[in-house]
Amino acid sequence: MSANNNHSMLSQAEELLRTTWGYEAFRPVQGDIITSVLSGRDTLALMPTGGGKSLTYQVPALMLEGLTIVVTPLIALMKDQVDQLHKRGISAVAVHSGLDSRRIEIALDNCTYGDVKLLYIAPERLATEAFRVRMRKMHISLIAVDEAHCISQWGYDFRPSYLRIAELREYAPDATILALTASATDVVAKDIMHHLGFSKPNILRTSFARPNLTYVVREVEDKYYHLTRIIENVEGSGIIYMRTREGCEHLAKQLQNDGHSAEFYHAGLPAMERNLRQDDWLQGKRRIIVATNAFGMGIDKADVRFVVHYDLCHSLEAYYQEAGRAGRDGRRSYAVLLLCTEDKDRVERLFKAEFPPIPNIKRIYELICNYLQVAIGDGEGASFIFNIYDFCHRASLSTTNVIHALKLLEQNNLMTLIDEQDNPAKLMFCCSRDSLYKLNTGGNDMDQMLYAILRLYNGVFTHFRSIDELEIATSAKLTPERTHELLKMLWRMHIIRYIPASHSPMIYFNTERMATSDIFIAPETYHHRYNLAVERFNNLLHYVNSTDECRSNIIERYFGQKECEPCGVCDICRQKRNSSTPNRDINSQILDILSTSDLSVKEIVSRISHEQRLIIEHIDNLIRIGKISITECGKLKINE
Repeated sequence: MSANNNHSMLSQAEELLRTTWGYEAFRPVQGDIITSVLSGRDTLALMPTGGGKSLTYQVPALMLEGLTIVVTPLIALMKDQVDQLHKRGISAVAVHSGLDSRRIEIALDNCTYGDVKLLYIAPERLATEAFRVRMRKMHISLIAVDEAHCISQWGYDFRPSYLRIAELREYAPDATILALTASATDVVAKDIMHHLGFSKPNILRTSFARPNLTYVVREVEDKYYHLTRIIENVEGSGIIYMRTREGCEHLAKQLQNDGHSAEFYHAGLPAMERNLRQDDWLQGKRRIIVATNAFGMGIDKADVRFVVHYDLCHSLEAYYQEAGRAGRDGRRSYAVLLLCTEDKDRVERLFKAEFPPIPNIKRIYELICNYLQVAIGDGEGASFIFNIYDFCHRASLSTTNVIHALKLLEQNNLMTLIDEQDNPAKLMFCCSRDSLYKLNTGGNDMDQMLYAILRLYNGVFTHFRSIDELEIATSAKLTPERTHELLKMLWRMHIIRYIPASHSPMIYFNTERMATSDIFIAPETYHHRYNLAVERFNNLLHYVNSTDECRSNIIERYFGQKECEPCGVCDICRQKRNSSTPNRDINSQILDILSTSDLSVKEIVSRISHEQRLIIEHIDNLIRIGKISITECGKLKINE
């Protein structure tokens, strides 16, 4: 593609940007990515959180003939982007587990025969026969893969369902692929391009620097005190990240009791409650959300002024993603990591728990199968409601160990833990229609229910169909309870594959239950993933422990950026700048602060951008020479 053609395409794209989105120009690298895609080159785009990823596929989608498929695991992002596109008069649809089968069929038919320009779809949906049948008829010009790092088993958030994306090329060999991620090291970037079948490497990076984001690490004795100082001194909304659900609830309650507008959020809350709390925060009804890492994916709130990590993350990728939710509007914002002495040891223990010994993983697999009453040879393609807390209580296991064992079982394609969501009941017959008529089902109720299913739903012999059990019960003149009981009976007889409706977490069996002795978890993969996790954790510790390297530069180099300039605003850069002034400058700052009111040592330390140890040394010296003294209340004051 000539330079003139590239310039012409970019000019058309910029005109579209102005007329449809109202922006005057693309951000750095956005234009390069769009030009690369429009010229038909498979492209891996490495862009930081809030860098404007969506425009790099939405703009080409309108310029190319045919359909653009956007693969993303985030239902909230699908809904939000489809709503925004509709407001701009752009035809887009989303297909996800929250839709019933009829709405999914209508959406896919519109993509095949209508004028839909963008189809948002979850990676799990790619494996369904219904989607594959329709995909053969679709004119697909572009496949955009969001959160592309999930396709690499060496990444920090590997999801086996992403491996199915490469199969799209069989159905759309002429489509261009755009892979997007905000967090991929060089190893992961190469793995993404390999799995997606790039004809040749093509990586476009935007800078991972966030000039408006001030990174700060504080090792303190009293985290809560420093947290409240941030909340009181920084305007705007904020996110506080913690590792545990119990910690989120306790901290949110503590903040509420102290008069702060705060609420907690974690995956243990019902889906409706999570949505309400998220909406309250997005709309400004709550200023602060205290959350586990279940919160934030696909959330785009411009005015987040601070993100505080009350606990350490497990990797620098996760930290960058979460911290990057601050300051998306370009205004000064703060990413603060609070540490106490015990944190590193605690996280190291948690980190080791992420890789339970292989015999323990096999034992947990066996116990889960027994708990769900799935026999050896059964279960493939079936889903079961799974109360992890009840299971752990009965099996005398820690929730942490079970969650990490399930993650490793998922990565070995044995079973998958599906987070709580609205899941309609689904059904598919395992036998042919003729075989079904010959079966002796042993009862009038059963016959009435089978006739109702066949009358109400087409295609149940070829693929899973979402069903409405109440509709079946009404049609068959049965109670909903009797209908549910009969469906389970058919499943046990191997006549149907049946997934009950659920609003709870579920276990999905990727394969039939295996004998424990036959379970194979590749040791080399297990150990390699362990070593990579150790390396990621050590890189996080390097960021935390650094005393002389710009924090932004540490992040940029980690993601492969070769040339970096110190940000000038992180705590390290500010400390270097301040340390170049005479020591009397610290004395002056202390005296200036105390000139308005008496304050505690903690309050003084929190207001001066210097190492805590150095400030305390200066306070001791000022007391020794008689400039300041300690009041009866334990505060410092200037001597007259």
